[in-house]
Amino acid sequence: MILILLVTIPLAATVLSLVLPVKANQLVAVLAGLATFGLAITLVPSVTQHTVTSARYLRADALSVVFLLGTTFLYAITAVYTIGYLADEAAEARKLGGLEGVRFARYSRLFFIGLNAFAWSMICAPLVNGLALLWVAVEVTTVVSALLVAIDDTDNSTEAAWKYVLIASCGLGIALLATILMYYAGAEVLGQSYDLAIDSLQRVADQLPQTPVRLAFLLAVVGFGTKVGLFPVHTWLPDAHAEAPTPISALLSGSLLAVSFYAILRFYQIAIGALGPAFPQRTLLVFGVLSLALAALYLFEQRNLKRMLAYSSMEHMGILAIGVSFGAPIALAGVLLHVLAHAAAKGGAFMGAGVLVRAFGSKEIGRIHAAMDRLPLTAPLFLLLVFALGAMPPFGIFRSEFQIVAGGISSQHAVAAAIMVILVTVAFFGLTASTTSMVLEPADAVSTSDATSTVTGAGVRGEPSIWMVIPMIVAVIALAVLGIHPPQDLVALFAEGANELQGVRS
Repeated sequence: MILILLVTIPLAATVLSLVLPVKANQLVAVLAGLATFGLAITLVPSVTQHTVTSARYLRADALSVVFLLGTTFLYAITAVYTIGYLADEAAEARKLGGLEGVRFARYSRLFFIGLNAFAWSMICAPLVNGLALLWVAVEVTTVVSALLVAIDDTDNSTEAAWKYVLIASCGLGIALLATILMYYAGAEVLGQSYDLAIDSLQRVADQLPQTPVRLAFLLAVVGFGTKVGLFPVHTWLPDAHAEAPTPISALLSGSLLAVSFYAILRFYQIAIGALGPAFPQRTLLVFGVLSLALAALYLFEQRNLKRMLAYSSMEHMGILAIGVSFGAPIALAGVLLHVLAHAAAKGGAFMGAGVLVRAFGSKEIGRIHAAMDRLPLTAPLFLLLVFALGAMPPFGIFRSEFQIVAGGISSQHAVAAAIMVILVTVAFFGLTASTTSMVLEPADAVSTSDATSTVTGAGVRGEPSIWMVIPMIVAVIALAVLGIHPPQDLVALFAEGANELQGVRS
């Protein structure tokens, strides 16, 4: 029943958004986000003991619930953030009335339809029981999120959406071929009438023919890796994250990339059963190191705030791939912790970036200075969230990366662990240098060449909306809890998820 509610509540919110006014849509989205997050929490104790299934096509285990928690948490806080995000446009529409009011009503309706539908598709992905259904769910996330990237109807957003659709569609075409090959491998053992159910394939993994499984896994990493943002199929990611509305950027970065990585993990589970761990882990290590290296270097040259955070997302997806490649239980548990910590940190950071863009009227880093003076709540919260993304203690990402590195050393991958530490450090300096200049550098410290393009003199001190600040506070608290003392049920969830990734059931 819980699984059915999880997939029907956001769908019902999507349908209601077709007819309800703006205020009601805001309430429905917040309630749907909170309800799904609450339901996801209730699954935690049970999936540490056994798999939960409902009906024929839904399935939850520890691995899927980790990704479900990240998505529903972001759904809830993003819905709250959206109230403040749309407040200025609502006030302007009320002031102008007439066609402007009609335009805003249409925009807000489409926004909430898309927000709820996007959350619904990302909730369905980790819950469906079957590789074919998983591919369909990830495809739906592409269609909905591409429309949301283009919703502002500017030239840049339209170009970013088309680029996203073209690259992601090519990637998902490759992922479909991976799914077909895995079906072929399974049919050799289970017969042609089986339905690609995850349990069925895992149960007979050691009997599957190795060549099609090896090829299917490699194609899955490339295909779904397009949506994850792994090198070299990442090129859509910076544009889409930069041009999407801020709440959508938060969901894209904090949840969509992770959900796509979840699809790779399902192929990984089958591949290690059929091939042993060596080939799958080496494959992920190569893609992970290349993705992390590219992102770390690109972070130093970014001039656009949201593009900077987009490359940070690519960095963290590389860390996830590297962590899984180590294979040690502590590293795998660190990967699952990292999924949740990254969702909170990156979602909150994008929300902070949205407030900075709103206050200074620009996404350009060079035009934002002395934010601490202008935004007394958002600026320190944004700084904390960026430090959390850089793995500063005591936040959750420090703990998860520490576990991943410890797992790398314990599993005889000390060189790879050292490379990861070096690249993460490079990324940290690139990310924090720009952030501290925006938040702490006074306006009179800006060079003469930059002064004409700086907007620090305009605007009024104060937050645009408290609704845009509350989600950032919640994200910082969540990161502190994950870093200092995660709840025991969560620790057990990560341990069980690590067992599942190793092909072991407790």
